[in-house]
Amino acid sequence: MCGIVGLLDRTGACPDPALIRRMAESVRHRGPDDDGFFVEDGIALGFRRLSIVDLAHGQQPMFAGDGRVVAVCNGEIYNFREIRADLEAAGHRFVTQCDTEVVPALLLAHGPDFPRRINGQFAFAAYDRTTRRLVLGRDQVGIAPLFYAEIGGVLLFASEIRALLCHPGLSRAVDLTALDQILTFPGLVSPRTILAGVRSLPPGHVLIADPGRPVRVEPYWDLDFPRVEEIAPETASCRRLEDYVDELDAALRQAVHRRLQADVPVAAYLSGGLDSSLIAAIAADLEPGTARHTFSITFPDRAIDEREPQRLMARRLGTIHHEREIDPARLGAGLDRIVHCAEAPLRESYNVCSLALSGMVREQGLKVVLTGEGADELFGGYVGYRLDLERAADDGSSDLGALIEAELRGRLWGDPGFLYEKSYSESREIRRDLYAPALAEAFGDFDCLEQPLVDRSRIEGRHPFHIRSYLDFKLRMADHLLADHGDRVSFANSVEARYPFLDLDVIDVARRIPPHLMVQQGQEKFVLKELARRYLPAAIVERRKFSFVAQSSATLLRAGLPRVADLLDEGRVAADGYFNPEAVAHLKARSLAGAEVNQTFEDDVLMVVLTFGILREHFDLPRLS
Repeated sequence: MCGIVGLLDRTGACPDPALIRRMAESVRHRGPDDDGFFVEDGIALGFRRLSIVDLAHGQQPMFAGDGRVVAVCNGEIYNFREIRADLEAAGHRFVTQCDTEVVPALLLAHGPDFPRRINGQFAFAAYDRTTRRLVLGRDQVGIAPLFYAEIGGVLLFASEIRALLCHPGLSRAVDLTALDQILTFPGLVSPRTILAGVRSLPPGHVLIADPGRPVRVEPYWDLDFPRVEEIAPETASCRRLEDYVDELDAALRQAVHRRLQADVPVAAYLSGGLDSSLIAAIAADLEPGTARHTFSITFPDRAIDEREPQRLMARRLGTIHHEREIDPARLGAGLDRIVHCAEAPLRESYNVCSLALSGMVREQGLKVVLTGEGADELFGGYVGYRLDLERAADDGSSDLGALIEAELRGRLWGDPGFLYEKSYSESREIRRDLYAPALAEAFGDFDCLEQPLVDRSRIEGRHPFHIRSYLDFKLRMADHLLADHGDRVSFANSVEARYPFLDLDVIDVARRIPPHLMVQQGQEKFVLKELARRYLPAAIVERRKFSFVAQSSATLLRAGLPRVADLLDEGRVAADGYFNPEAVAHLKARSLAGAEVNQTFEDDVLMVVLTFGILREHFDLPRLS
């Protein structure tokens, strides 16, 4: 994958070539190997290349229709050979073996909803020079980012927000609802970003800009789980568990095979858990004898350390294994860089570890790595999936809480009894108290619980398991796990991460497996564990789930790191004007007295305050005091 930038001047004026070059240079880390540009009246496209497929001929922009359509694409199109064959049969001609050459041809052949034909991870900009139509698109689940902003008659777009900030007219005002989302949900929720003037194109959407018409954003794909009556045990087809495991095995093997396609070596992460171990094991089975590199993070705190299962898998697979220990000092030292990469405040410090992982990959001269991300959200890997089924088995007798909480849940999810993550009525009070007095008074204007979040038609009438899976994809996956935990930390070190569990065929199998098979015998991810038994030792399959956590804000405070103390100084917090210095002082006192944050079940709000301070400083965001 790579980095793309561009602008559409809707007045028809020729863009400034120097601006598009500055934008591209700002994302050089995404593609240090090459660059390419296209500029003419009304349109400018820029590209930074990380060479992975067709190393000699994969330069962009790409063209189709004798130059009628020009496109840049950040991504991998894993089914490009099938797409290419269909296009060639229809008369299109190609000049490279690069997967992204199909993008402009697809727009010419099928119009702006062509991404539904792609199985991959991608963000693109394609421009029809005859109709002057610009189409931007993002992959189905949001692996590749794409941001945009409108300034006067100019539409700017890029793989990272920092490229948009090259335009001097872009406001740096903070989107307070976005900040509130970070304090409330697992992360940001597209289309919001931390900047009020910048939007993130949601996963599975295209943006279409036609001359003389307002820009419109349209969906082309979404998760589509069956309705409850279609999966009830008495009406569901009588397929055996083994049948589903076989189908999943075939789909996941094909997904890994697709992601091993590269003209450079492909490495793998090993966290010590089920998901990354399974992906690495399938890769080894598909390409026996390959000397594959694997990478892991360890901690001096054995309560969160996983080096033994990591080493067990590395020995079993015969990989060239690399590990790096992260202690509080190294973690604190990495906060500035990780916030700069993420372009958002963070809820946890593990992103520093993710950045260290991709750094190790790059140190070995590698560019591509496989990851196990996505399995928890598809196969019921969090405790909430099990608790949902237990609540259902209890016939709804559990306490629904206060009426206001029930009203909130009903409005958000369409079900007053569905608990996602936390009590939102309690969260609302905590958040209001955390904000500076002036913001607390205006809290109702930016409270994220009062803003649209998800398409409720996709969860109405669905099983609680599928409701949770859908919400995890929308509220946890795209703008958190695939963003600040994924794309941003991999490309900061010029490394492409690939996600076999997020292959469209794997998703299709997962959505058809009945929930009563997914969680059994008190075990989350039961179906995936049954598959894993074919590839992994019992010591890995039967391990208790181990959340990805690193040291909390409390640990960093107690470590006496000067940078952390400075960022959480009450005077500085007051001067910035976003958070209440008295609330911050209270939380600091609790942490210094020994209170710890259970990061699996509690929000580390001080980490948000800490990282927001870094973000405000790095990107020159306005103070409110």
